[in-house]
Amino acid sequence: MVVISAVGVLGGMGILAGALLAVASKVFHVEVDKKIIEIRNALPGANCGACGFPGCDGMANAIAEGRAPANGCPVANSDAHAKIAEIMGVNAESSEKKVAHVMCQGCDSVAKQKYEYNGVQDCKAAAAVMGGNKSCDKGCLGFGNCKVVCAFDAIEIVDGLAVINKDKCTSCGKCIEECPKAVIELVPYKNNVIVGCHNKDFGKAVKDVCTVGCIGCKICEKNCAFDAIHVTDNLAKVDYDKCTHCMVCVEKCPTKAIQGDLLARKKAFIVEEGCIGCTICAKNCPVGAIEGELKKAHKVDPDKCIGCNVCAAKCPKKTIEMK
Repeated sequence: MVVISAVGVLGGMGILAGALLAVASKVFHVEVDKKIIEIRNALPGANCGACGFPGCDGMANAIAEGRAPANGCPVANSDAHAKIAEIMGVNAESSEKKVAHVMCQGCDSVAKQKYEYNGVQDCKAAAAVMGGNKSCDKGCLGFGNCKVVCAFDAIEIVDGLAVINKDKCTSCGKCIEECPKAVIELVPYKNNVIVGCHNKDFGKAVKDVCTVGCIGCKICEKNCAFDAIHVTDNLAKVDYDKCTHCMVCVEKCPTKAIQGDLLARKKAFIVEEGCIGCTICAKNCPVGAIEGELKKAHKVDPDKCIGCNVCAAKCPKKTIEMK
């Protein structure tokens, strides 16, 4: 009887607790905005915090409440931004993804060493000893602090230099915060022209410590037809809004401090059957690579073409291809 009574009491308490929880769930129920759920589902789910909010849930709440724009997630692509904008009933502005890039090419093969470092294999520890073991005190030390904090396996250490896989990078910024040399920056994902140097010393001082550093010679600046690169404080910087990826600066740089794949550079080609000879392409070509008479098909001189894409963008008939 005692056992039966105990079971009965416990069962009664369980039923009472369940009833109270059911009542409480009704009384304290908070209606969740359906927009938040839809926005959360449209976000990539990286929970990286690069947006400035606590994960994707925080970002979804902020967008739904109007505290963040529809394209506020730096990891999401344009399709996701468009979907979120549709949910919010607004227009999505184009927002290009940015990725982290190490602004240094001073691997162990090219960077000179001040001394042999045998201490803790940590960038901050090494930097505390005379600025690090590499002669260039502005460059990557290569001990991998950035690799350790990267949650997306986007960083490798190759020959004493951090190398970031832009296809894996979510632009969360953790590596930027961790780097004691502040040598990592965010750059547009699609931009293929980057000054791989962080040293603002005068030319000779740079050459004394690294063979691939920017020496501030301004050759890139003088040869850019689009005013997209300038030397400030002895260091060349690319204006990504103006850069057309023609890679003339890459080609002209005497120390190869400017990174870019010249083999991937494309040339303009005019499909003669569609060309109406309007001369717009020829007038806008910055290097005079297009020839032809009015109302007659034009041609591109491949030896002069720098692959800037200006003619293709200006062509009213869209008969110019880049290949």
